[in-house]
Amino acid sequence: MNLLVVGGSGFIGSRLAARLCALGHNVLVPTRHYESAKHLLVLPTAAIAEADVHDEAELARLMRDQDAVVNLVGILKGGEGEPYGAGFARAHVELPQKIARAAQRAGVPRLLHMSALQAHARAPSGYLRSKAAGEAAAFAVAPSLAVTVFRPSVVFGRGDAFLTLFARLLKFLPAMPLACPQALFQPVWVADVAAAFAASLTRHESFGRAYDLCGPRRYTLRELVAYAGRVSGHARPLLGLPTTLSYLQA
Repeated sequence: MNLLVVGGSGFIGSRLAARLCALGHNVLVPTRHYESAKHLLVLPTAAIAEADVHDEAELARLMRDQDAVVNLVGILKGGEGEPYGAGFARAHVELPQKIARAAQRAGVPRLLHMSALQAHARAPSGYLRSKAAGEAAAFAVAPSLAVTVFRPSVVFGRGDAFLTLFARLLKFLPAMPLACPQALFQPVWVADVAAAFAASLTRHESFGRAYDLCGPRRYTLRELVAYAGRVSGHARPLLGLPTTLSYLQA
């Protein structure tokens, strides 16, 4: 298959591109800056295209001759506002709308879209509310486009922005003040996320469905940070903060 992977140069996208190439697919990864995606050129059937995916004319060009499009774009800081900030609106809502419309016009039959665990219109954060709106935008083009949505929990793996971040912080801090230490997480391995996306491409039972992607076990934040300290060789005392101080730290 010919596959367009938007957001394919990032942490999850790079793993997915590698898996898709290993399965024999041709993968096209658009990027604003060639340098940020050149690590993908070692993949035998991957190509890079410098493009602004927010530009609908460029999206239309990228969609030509594609059998499916994957949207992995996500940001963690999108500003304040109701129901979400302008940055979240642009990346999580407007971009999925543009991708879905462009795919529909180009006759691309398949769309895989990455949302987030607990995305909901009444979720407590603008990030999750915008992810829910992005899901709705992706599904709005059905039935002309077969859509599957994935909602990963926090994703871990080499180079992640979660366990790796805490390991780096613990290297330099004598003790770690930890907001909401009893908050629960169910981390999922990045290779399992990539496998789910790849497996769904031709599985008709996944059309029109949304899947939560979680690992097999729940952990508290304290347990995960302690683990990151142990395996990195920088175990430190963890100082759990009460709710008010947790909000200040955040």
